[in-house]
Amino acid sequence: GFMRKNIFLDERITHMTDKDFSIDTKLIHAGEPNPRIKGAVSMPIFQSSNFEYEGETSYDSIRYIRLNNTPNHVALHQKLAAISGAEAALVTSSGMSAITTALLAFLKSGDHIMAHNTLYGGTADYVVHDLPEYGIEFDFFDAMNSEDWESKLKSNTKVIYIETITNPLMDVAKLDAVVQFAKKHNLVSMIDNTFASPLLFSPIKNGFDISLHSATKYLNGHSDIVAGAIMGSQAHISQVNSKLIHLGGSLDPNACFLLQRGMKTMSLRMERQCENAMEIAHFLENHPKITQVNYPGLKSSKSYENAKEFLCGFGAMISFELEGGVAVADAFIQRLEFAI
Repeated sequence: GFMRKNIFLDERITHMTDKDFSIDTKLIHAGEPNPRIKGAVSMPIFQSSNFEYEGETSYDSIRYIRLNNTPNHVALHQKLAAISGAEAALVTSSGMSAITTALLAFLKSGDHIMAHNTLYGGTADYVVHDLPEYGIEFDFFDAMNSEDWESKLKSNTKVIYIETITNPLMDVAKLDAVVQFAKKHNLVSMIDNTFASPLLFSPIKNGFDISLHSATKYLNGHSDIVAGAIMGSQAHISQVNSKLIHLGGSLDPNACFLLQRGMKTMSLRMERQCENAMEIAHFLENHPKITQVNYPGLKSSKSYENAKEFLCGFGAMISFELEGGVAVADAFIQRLEFAI
């Protein structure tokens, strides 16, 4: 019927090439049903776990939430791919689901991963404590200093993993050098692009194989869902999806709807947030009770030149240290009037 023609077939989803529209336009229009379903301006929520059989010939093509192919998933995947300059995209139940699923899709027992030595704590903990249980070796390397990279490389190294802007020190590495190193040694290059967002950096266009996001943060922007996103080539995303189907970290259609809605305002949100972050960073840097400010937009930051070279902005995340240690920091947090 009507919905099958307008939603289930990819050719009826609005496709946008890089030559057609800006990322601002893609955030709003890419992946939207075309023509609209019963004239609905917003993508409807298909809150159905399964769908009628339509003669599918493979398991992965059967419409089912866990297979990540409901109408809400398909539309969202198209939008994410379009804004990332990627062939394909995939959403997951959380940022950690995206990270762990992607890693397990390209690593097996006997393999080795090189990971930047400053990572989000959840990722670092997974690398250190969980990957070895699968028989996967790891080494941390300094992505800010390419001199020691070769020494960390092994014959069984398969993946190199970094973050665009690291959590929580806000480092920005020589991103082009990481891509070159990965290509030279035939490694799958993965980058967590959460703190930059597709607006400030486009990993796929710059040569990375896999771009990862906690969509909970900038992509959604409203603090009302937890979600993850993975972008890359069709071949890579198909490989990740096969692993995700078995691990089960799928995103609910209602959360898909909320994420698709939230992304439409991301450009405006990011512009204002980056402006605010710069003002706050300068204020903190000049405050006598602040001993360290980590923000790549400050000229005093060791990442300033790299951020200028590779990013379209400095982001909206700041970390800083107060004089007096943990006790003073706890007291400061308790006195914040607007903590969120």
